[in-house]
Amino acid sequence: MDQTALKLQQRVLTLMGRGVAQPTSDEEFNELASAVFEFQYERCGVYRAYCEQQKCIPETVSHWKQIPAVPTSAFKDFTLACFPAEDAVAEFQTSGTTGAKTGRHYFHTLELYDAAITHGFAAHLLPDNARLPMMVLTPSLQEAWQSSLSHMMDVVVREFGAVGSAYYVEGGALRAEQLIAALREAERTGQPVFLLGTAFAFVELFDHLAQQSVRVRMADGSRAMETGGFKGRSREVSKTGLYGQFEKCLGIPPTHVVNEYGMTELSTQFYDQTLREGRQTDRKVALPWSRVLITDPATGQEAHPGERGLIRIYDLANLWSAMCLQTEDIGVAGGGDVFEVVGRATGAEVRGCSLNAESLRAK
Repeated sequence: MDQTALKLQQRVLTLMGRGVAQPTSDEEFNELASAVFEFQYERCGVYRAYCEQQKCIPETVSHWKQIPAVPTSAFKDFTLACFPAEDAVAEFQTSGTTGAKTGRHYFHTLELYDAAITHGFAAHLLPDNARLPMMVLTPSLQEAWQSSLSHMMDVVVREFGAVGSAYYVEGGALRAEQLIAALREAERTGQPVFLLGTAFAFVELFDHLAQQSVRVRMADGSRAMETGGFKGRSREVSKTGLYGQFEKCLGIPPTHVVNEYGMTELSTQFYDQTLREGRQTDRKVALPWSRVLITDPATGQEAHPGERGLIRIYDLANLWSAMCLQTEDIGVAGGGDVFEVVGRATGAEVRGCSLNAESLRAK
């Protein structure tokens, strides 16, 4: 790794090290984002070709909002990396339907990625510095080494999990009986627990509990993190409905359930402010090393507070790939760095966006 790259990475790590509670000014973020943009423009030929098509190059971009956003779908068609892909220490792949093309996110180092995980997770899920047994409803990293979610779980269990932490998905199936037994034992001993997993997995857990007419009451201080989706195998469950099941089946109130919003193409995750504010809320706030804009899908212009649009994310931790991503998710602008995630864009909404993978192809 050359000195230019090392210095830039260290600047981002230093910013992260200041903590989530210390925001960055627009001037400070703009200065660092501009440096990252120039680095990515110089080191990633695919991105450079795209920027030149958009007539947005470092010499003409004066503010971070002008930096060209890469559509997340482009990770399926191109190698978006500022280094040779064969030098990657990790490669995370997007999940999808059988036979569908997967996106690939290459990492020259996991230092920024892991730092983003630990700083964001601790602030939003462990504001009380609790150390709890983690019951993880995802495959382990050993079983799913190309899953960014499994890597995240590996990091948080290693850094924050207490004795008794364990994984309860194996071979693609929920180990429901073992998990229910662990929940009952924690109830018996009065041990608070921390459940983490996909919304899909929690729906399956609640189905098993209902089939067995089992309810447990977890001790005060227990909490859960779910990663969205809200889809079961045969039905879709609303967020409100899912959170009601946490309270009904496990005794964990909505004030102790937090949604995590992340994706394979990002290095930073975003969280509801529920535990930080002491009340259930869908509000998310961009972390100091990131910015989130809600944009009009037809024009790409920033939405006003209260308006819906596509979520665009600027993530300085994505130093080695693409800092600015245009997602296919719909959000609501809350003013400042506040936003809410409200769903997935339809095909028509995605097509209405002027940024698409095809425009990245170098002529």
